[in-house]
Amino acid sequence: MPRCSWFSLLLILLIPLSGFNNESGLYTVKLRPDDIDADKVFLLIDKSDYRLYLYEDVKLRKIYKVVFGSRKMADKLIQGDRQTPEGTFRIQAKRYDGRWSRFMLLDYPNEASWAKFHQRQQQGLIGPNADIGGGIGIHGVEYASGIRDAYVDSRINWTLGCVSMKNADVNELYELLKIGTPVVIRR
Repeated sequence: MPRCSWFSLLLILLIPLSGFNNESGLYTVKLRPDDIDADKVFLLIDKSDYRLYLYEDVKLRKIYKVVFGSRKMADKLIQGDRQTPEGTFRIQAKRYDGRWSRFMLLDYPNEASWAKFHQRQQQGLIGPNADIGGGIGIHGVEYASGIRDAYVDSRINWTLGCVSMKNADVNELYELLKIGTPVVIRR
């Protein structure tokens, strides 16, 4: 990623997410791939306010509602804990999905995730035979299981650690992102 883009990403991480002017319009604006430069896009997912912020360079272009795994909102420790990992990731793969409409796989676990995992093992926070897990991504809701968009609106966490969005939203986002798009997940 170019040096100025990393600077932009760092700058955005330092900006508080409250107090945006005309924030409500950022939930309803419709974005198309030709409206945005995919090379300048990154996502900021804030677990504390259940939001995914789509930035183009330093400009906030859209806000989406999202939900996660467990209500505890802690960082992912091990496979099966239903926590959504925190850190900086990239979109590793994209696919149409029969269960969740669209699925965008994150590169979890990445080098930083492994470093945290091993540090926690050394501290005795997780066992020596624990599994870090994987298969974390951004996807829609699971209609076949009775999970609907209302789960997202009501902030009902239901995933095994992924980030879930309304299907129309994940379909839109899927068309805007490319493989390699940076994704920051924080609390």
